[in-house]
Amino acid sequence: MGLTGKQKKHLKKHLGKKSLANIAIDLGIQKKEIENYLKKIWRKKKYQKFISKENSGHRRGSELNLKKYFVQNWKIFAFLAFLVFAVYFNSLSNDFLSDDIAGIEENPQIKEINYFWKVPYFNFNLRSLIIFLTNKIFGLNPVFYRLPNILSHLGSTWIIFVLISFFFTSPVPLITASIFSVHPIFTESITWISGGPYSLGAFFLLCSLLIYIWSIDNKKSKVYFVSIFLFLLALFISEKLVVFPLILLMYEFCLKRFKNNWRKLIPFWLIGGLWALRLTGLISSRVSSLETVHYQESGIENPLIQVPTAVTSYLQLIFWPKNLTFYHSEMFFTQTEYLLKLGGFILFLAITAFFLKKDRRIFFWLSFFIITLLPTLTPFRISWIVAERYVYLGALGVIVPIALAIKKIGEISKNQKLPYILLSFFLLTLSIRTVIRNTDWKNQDTLWLATDKTSPSSSQNHNNLGDLYARHGDLEKAVEEFKKAIELKPNYGDAYHNLANIYGQMGKNDLAIENYQKAISTNPNLWQSHQNLANIYHQQGKIDLVRQELEKALQINPDNQKLKEALLNLTP
Repeated sequence: MGLTGKQKKHLKKHLGKKSLANIAIDLGIQKKEIENYLKKIWRKKKYQKFISKENSGHRRGSELNLKKYFVQNWKIFAFLAFLVFAVYFNSLSNDFLSDDIAGIEENPQIKEINYFWKVPYFNFNLRSLIIFLTNKIFGLNPVFYRLPNILSHLGSTWIIFVLISFFFTSPVPLITASIFSVHPIFTESITWISGGPYSLGAFFLLCSLLIYIWSIDNKKSKVYFVSIFLFLLALFISEKLVVFPLILLMYEFCLKRFKNNWRKLIPFWLIGGLWALRLTGLISSRVSSLETVHYQESGIENPLIQVPTAVTSYLQLIFWPKNLTFYHSEMFFTQTEYLLKLGGFILFLAITAFFLKKDRRIFFWLSFFIITLLPTLTPFRISWIVAERYVYLGALGVIVPIALAIKKIGEISKNQKLPYILLSFFLLTLSIRTVIRNTDWKNQDTLWLATDKTSPSSSQNHNNLGDLYARHGDLEKAVEEFKKAIELKPNYGDAYHNLANIYGQMGKNDLAIENYQKAISTNPNLWQSHQNLANIYHQQGKIDLVRQELEKALQINPDNQKLKEALLNLTP
């Protein structure tokens, strides 16, 4: 069957701008049909010259030899490595921060096997295994805990360069990988040690996607099983990557090959489905944890507000990464602001739908952005509305169209150097922003002070600021910050506990007792408040109350040896 008039018109328009393989995808036909058509209408010499140029300029599927590709492009891989280490070098010596302290620095279980593998039930975490081994070899030096984040980010950057080569010709792969390597929105997943699961998990998932595409195109069944194994490793790092089968389904749909390859998707859907069932059973415990640890109110988010807010916030941070922050607390908008966000979200969906007909490769990457965010867009309040670490993988889906736009500007201007000039400008500005952002993560003080500038309504950050001022001896300022945290979140048990600690240091025991009791009423699991109440009552000679508070603390934390000893040492 020959080409239709519409197909011929599309071919004429895009010939020389796109590879034949990509034009074939657009038209939903085999590449061979286009080659046969060109062979008929062109002279033999012209046809052979074009095919020779086509084969040398674009490698896709069976034309791509991964091993040779790495060797031939070693300069580009070296350049990407330079970019990654140049922007993250100043973060290596940063301190343990936030969750790093409780999870690594002060965690007594870090030297035990159950830190990464809990028995008798199946609960293994590859990221925790890496931390366990790091601790065994290097002790508590933050450099060696942060280095895996940087190396996994470099690995992802390299894989992205190769992966995008399956979709688009030069210079799109280089532009995409370069922007990805230095974009400041990724600092939370790289500079923050506890953000590591997002960068490391993304690396294994991108490897799995690359190997899947290459194995299917080359009919390499053994390599195909490697892709399944890599997907499993990704899940052992981050459960949010359970959406990968949906990404593969979208890929096959966009290439119009689902009928031929649907069987290859079955193992991924089985693994993803079983993992999703497991996660469904953990939703209640996750909600409970957020309520007791982070004092997040229970309930259901309105998806008409949550989803447009989250998606447009991420898009804004990708295009204009100014207000990067640890706590995205400024989620209150006027009606006009909300309508603007809703309009922006609808516009994004419209653009995505437009490319479903215009260019399915772009449609795939825009869909990739949304799909990877799905686990965090549920209405069940099991995650924050916006957190920069959530978009580590998904941002790639937006960076690809940006790279295409930069290439298009060069084509329109007929200036081959212009895309590289624009890229150099973007790399310079983004790199400076990333290096500066790394300094915000230098230590606890710099992080909380930087967060205060962008998240003034964050109760968590005011609680952190209270701790900051207390450590520096400014007790009055500490009281002010803890009170502000309680004002913003009246059920904030930790803030009451911390405020009581300061009153205790100031010798105001009545206020300390009052706030410890408020802390316990809002969070019955705060055994520390019972312990500190016991200390105050001991100073006052109220032994019965001391015993009562210690017993309550032991009920909550029965394995605490110090509490047991304190109770035993009480005078009968």
